[in-house]
Amino acid sequence: RNQVYSTGTGFIYKKEGNKYYILTNYHVIQGGDNINVVFTNDNEVKVTVLGGDKYSDVAVLSYETSSDLKVAELGSSERMRVGDTVFAIGAPLDSTVYSWSVTRGILSGKDREVEVSVNSTYGSDYIMQVLQTDSALNSGNSGGPLCNSNGQVIGITNMKLVISGVEGMGFAIPIEEATSYADALI
Repeated sequence: RNQVYSTGTGFIYKKEGNKYYILTNYHVIQGGDNINVVFTNDNEVKVTVLGGDKYSDVAVLSYETSSDLKVAELGSSERMRVGDTVFAIGAPLDSTVYSWSVTRGILSGKDREVEVSVNSTYGSDYIMQVLQTDSALNSGNSGGPLCNSNGQVIGITNMKLVISGVEGMGFAIPIEEATSYADALI
């Protein structure tokens, strides 16, 4: 309906020929008719949704171009240790003002089990196993990379606890799990 429904973050995680694959969260694109991506050079393009899964919260977009776009270097969440430095990259709040924001924190926990409610308002629908970070995550960061100190993507930020008295509890899908789902969707 020619209105912005939601905004979020994503990153190019692989390339095949002239086709680029963008990884983001399903909840970022859910319900959208047209998905546009704004790259770091401010080019805005319409992309194709290849697929998404609300339970894994992973979606894959594709874009074909002869331009040489940067592909994110993937790391390993499995090799990370609690206390290691991490960086969250995204477009929090108003993407026209705060795009390309970087926040720093630590990996606060691995293999955290977080209850997720998708369909119901009472209780949880399933449990997700995620990485925990104290990097500042805000609305609009969803789908963005959580990187190690070498700049390699180790996770995809997808949620935070928003409860009175709780601060700095953000979560990310481990990159190994996210790319596994993404490759299956492709």
